[in-house]
Amino acid sequence: MSSAPATYLSGPFQKDVWSLTNDALLEVSRDEKRKFSDVYHMGMGYFNYSPPEFIIEEAQKGLMVPENNQYSPQGGEPILVDSLIKLYSPVFETQLTNENILVTTGAIQALLESLMALIKPGDEVIVIEPFFDPYIHLIKIAGGVVKYVPLTNPNQGKKRILEANDWILDRETLRAAFTDKTKLMIINNPNNPLGKVFNRDELLEMATLCVNNGAYIIADEVYEFLQFTPNPLSRISNLSEAIAQKTITIGSAGKIFRVTGWRVGWMISKNRELVEKVTAVHVRMGFCSPSISQVASGLGIQRALECGYFLSMPNEFDRKFSIIYKALDYLGVSYTKPQGAHFIITDFSKVKIPEDYQFPEYLKNRARDFFISYWLTQEFCILLLPCSEFYCEEHRKNSETYLRITVSKDEDYLEKVASRLTLLKECMTY
Repeated sequence: MSSAPATYLSGPFQKDVWSLTNDALLEVSRDEKRKFSDVYHMGMGYFNYSPPEFIIEEAQKGLMVPENNQYSPQGGEPILVDSLIKLYSPVFETQLTNENILVTTGAIQALLESLMALIKPGDEVIVIEPFFDPYIHLIKIAGGVVKYVPLTNPNQGKKRILEANDWILDRETLRAAFTDKTKLMIINNPNNPLGKVFNRDELLEMATLCVNNGAYIIADEVYEFLQFTPNPLSRISNLSEAIAQKTITIGSAGKIFRVTGWRVGWMISKNRELVEKVTAVHVRMGFCSPSISQVASGLGIQRALECGYFLSMPNEFDRKFSIIYKALDYLGVSYTKPQGAHFIITDFSKVKIPEDYQFPEYLKNRARDFFISYWLTQEFCILLLPCSEFYCEEHRKNSETYLRITVSKDEDYLEKVASRLTLLKECMTY
């Protein structure tokens, strides 16, 4: 019998949203006759400015140490593991040890290895919509079956500016998603792409359903230090001991320190047996993770704790969001103000594309947001990410004019993007 990864990966290949949009961006970047000299990538959440100086210093110094350029311990470099213990023991309200932590090559590897360790082919995994689209592929690679539960907003269509906390889960829909095949639920908090931060009551309801149904929880909290609510982020692992024993929490150095190319992530659980299960997968799939990235991240965490870096992170984004909000308000489009992460979901249904506009054949069966994104890329040299890929086909109709805008750029870049966006005014219908 074929394994789950072999079965899924040998199926028909279809380019994902990242490949299609980057292809479109590359196409316009190579076009010497494009309408604007500057091309702006506002789709992928990478940063265009440098990481904190202190972590760059640690990376530079670390490169000169011979062993930092060789294989690392399979569970993670000791300096990083020790720093994670220091950072997260107060967060998780318990004294963690190295047995509670596994370092991985980015958060996506932590997700995949956790899924491979905890589910078997045919098991059902509950995912909240909108979702970070790699979840679906990772679940299917592990042989899982995805069950979708959408967030809805009663103010959608009634108010132009929506708040992320207005997006809610329908309790009956959530409960109905659980069956005797449910093995796991992924809870992304803060949510990418919506920016919703689930409160304690919402998390408790989801987590209690998981425990009562014998399901595990993957708490994807990679944007944990980038949330804009007055209260600290509620941690699923702190809700109860029973919930903690079923929970794996995912974190990312890339998101914390603006070093997405370093590929350093981790999984943490108060249940050491879960860490052992995932580690057994990790040593066979990834063996170990990049040494120098881990060393620099570990020392970076120590210095970040000393200088109050984590507390200052949200303040950095206030001005960034306001720059883009101003342009969107000028256009009169609807958007959701996030409570966390660095994305703005925007409704571009008012954009009027010429009926005779020529689109590539590969967009033929895609939702309307792909056409809007392609047109914006070609005509305005600005890439925004289609959001229909963050929903299952059944629920996609409610998002087919939504595009995701990232503000993970420096303010000068964002000002130029905002100026470019205002040129859309002449292409809008009101």
